[in-house]
Amino acid sequence: MKISCEKNVLLEGINIVQKAVSTKSTLPILEGILLKAAEKLYLTGNDLELGIECHIDADIQQPGSIVLDAKILGEIVRKLPNDRVYIEVEENNSTYIKCGNTEFNIMGIDANEFPELPYITKGEKLTLKQYLLRSMIRQTSFAIATNENKLILTGSLLEADDDSLTLVSVDGYRLALRKEKIDSLNHKLSVIIPGKTLNELSRIIKDEEEDIYIYTTDKHILFEFDNCRMVSRLLEGEFLNYKQIIPDEHKLQVIADVKPLIDSIERTSLVITSDNVKAPVRFKITMDKISLSCITQTGRVQDSVQVETLGDDLEIGFNHKYFLDALKACETDQIVMEFNTNLNPCIIKPIEGDKFLYLILPVRLKSE
Repeated sequence: MKISCEKNVLLEGINIVQKAVSTKSTLPILEGILLKAAEKLYLTGNDLELGIECHIDADIQQPGSIVLDAKILGEIVRKLPNDRVYIEVEENNSTYIKCGNTEFNIMGIDANEFPELPYITKGEKLTLKQYLLRSMIRQTSFAIATNENKLILTGSLLEADDDSLTLVSVDGYRLALRKEKIDSLNHKLSVIIPGKTLNELSRIIKDEEEDIYIYTTDKHILFEFDNCRMVSRLLEGEFLNYKQIIPDEHKLQVIADVKPLIDSIERTSLVITSDNVKAPVRFKITMDKISLSCITQTGRVQDSVQVETLGDDLEIGFNHKYFLDALKACETDQIVMEFNTNLNPCIIKPIEGDKFLYLILPVRLKSE
C-alpha cells in the first residue's frame, strides 16, 4: 500500500473512526484502525459492538491495507506538520509515515485479521436531518441508565409510527422523551440503541441540514451520512412500558420561565457537596411562587421564583441534578410542570404541543 493525503483530512477521519476502537481488548487488532486503499482511503474502527467506517480523498499510488494502533497513529498524525502525509506499507507490515521533515516507522498488523463490519441489507430506510437527530439525542441521552444491572435501560428506545418519531430514555429515576414529526413511513420501527452508540453518533454528525439515513435489521442498526457509515448492535429484550408510568391526570399545574428556575435551583444546590450529594432540593409550591430550600451539613439556603400556579399547594423534594438536566434539555423559554402528591413524579412538558416530556421521581422528604 502506498498513498498520500492532506494531514487535516487524515486526522479528521482518524478522530471519527477512533470512537469505535476498543481501548482495552484481549484482541490487539481491535485496538487498531484499518486503513484500506482502493479508489479512496477507507478508515475503519470496530470493537465488535460498534463499527465506524469513513472514506477520505487520497492519492492512491498502490492499493492495499494495514491495521495500525489507533492511539499511536492518532498521536503521530496529530503532531505532524500541516503538510501532505505519505504512508507506505513495507515488508512484514512495517509502515513508513512521512510528512515534511518528519519520518516514522511503526509496526502494523495484517489487515486480513481485522473483523469486517456486519453486512446490513438496505431495505426500508428512515431519513432525518442530522441536526434533528443530534437534537433528539441531546435532549434524551442524559436519562440513559449507566447501571449494567439494567442492561436494557443502557440504551434508548427509537420508535417510528406513521408520521412521528420518538426517542425515549429511562434510568429508573427519570424519563426523557423527544418526539418529532417525520414523513410518513411504510413500516413501523421499534429498536433499542445502546447509549454509547447514540453518544458517539451525536459527536460525529453535524448541526446542519444534511440527511442521515437509518436502516435496521433484527440485530443491527446502520447510520449513513456524509462520508461515513456507523453500524451498531441493538440491545435485545423488552423496553420498559414507558407510556404506563406517565400520569394522565394532575392536581397541580405550574407554568414557569425556564432560565429563572434553572438559576434558582443552581443557587439552592450550592450547599450540596460530595459528602451530602443525596440531599434534596425542597420545592414549596404556593400561590404563584415556588420557594426553594436546601439544608446540609455545609449550610442552608433559601430562594424563590415567581410562577403561575393552578391547583393545590404542594411541598416536594427532588435530586437537583435530575431536575436541572431536564430543564436544560427543554430548548424552550417556558414549560409546564404537573404534580399530584409529594410521592408522585413531576412531569415537565412544553406550553404547547408534545415535542418533549420529562418525568422525574421525587425524593422522600424528612421533616425538619
